[in-house]
Amino acid sequence: MKTDNKAILAYLAVCFFWGSTYLAIKIGVHGFPPFVLAGFRHTIAGTIMLSATLLLKKSFPKDKKDILLNILVGMLMLAGANGLVTLAEQWVDSGITSLLVSLVPVYIVIIQWIVLKTIKVSWQGIIGIGLGFFGVYLLVNPSATIQIIDPLGVTILLFGCFLWSLGSLVSTLIKSKETLFANLSIQMLSGGVGCLIISLFTGGIYDFTLTPTVWGALWYLIIFGSIIGFGSYIYLLQHWPATKAGTYAYVNPIVAVILGAIVLNEQINWSIALSIVIILSGVFLVQKSKVKV
Repeated sequence: MKTDNKAILAYLAVCFFWGSTYLAIKIGVHGFPPFVLAGFRHTIAGTIMLSATLLLKKSFPKDKKDILLNILVGMLMLAGANGLVTLAEQWVDSGITSLLVSLVPVYIVIIQWIVLKTIKVSWQGIIGIGLGFFGVYLLVNPSATIQIIDPLGVTILLFGCFLWSLGSLVSTLIKSKETLFANLSIQMLSGGVGCLIISLFTGGIYDFTLTPTVWGALWYLIIFGSIIGFGSYIYLLQHWPATKAGTYAYVNPIVAVILGAIVLNEQINWSIALSIVIILSGVFLVQKSKVKV
């Protein structure tokens, strides 16, 4: 029961804090180049987690395979997926970004179904997959009165969803679950360093416009997005199935859209509202339709 309560608290933390980080990223990219912002975020968070691991005398993974898996998870989820999300928020509203990222559970099911062949998906699930991507189409439909998101932004975000989903599944292979602090520090440091390396090739690494608001956004991302949010998510993946943990995606868009509208005056119109309903309905159908092979 105690473990279940911790998992529920971790789930709630992921739902709220990750929903709010899209707003912080949107603010942060006004002062930092995207991969520099993501790199600083995860490198500093990883350094803090590593220091905590050493001070609290927590154990490190003893299996080299687990160490390599942690590095891979950091590269896929943080350098890859989160780096791309940060990049895309230069052009895409924070609420819309969160809505597209809510497709992660759909990607997880597709990978398990088509690639790994560990589950079967019913017609209900196939309809759900179709609904999810139809909702995306509504956002990028060039015939719409107001174009909400450009094709480049949606392509970047959908590829980011794939990398995050792949990293989520890889993280379930890590056996050293008792070394959570050490696992997180390895993942964050590898992801952060990966982002900083990418920033060397994407330009603008020294192009900073720093204000107290931008600095505040960075530290919010470090503390609440990376240490608390990402740590809670990894904890969830070690105690709940990946698809169950992924249901946070139902809540994140609502939190992000509301905060984006209040703080940044991001638009909420009938097309966005309809897309939210369609995409989240699709995710729900997919989540409910899978069965183990």
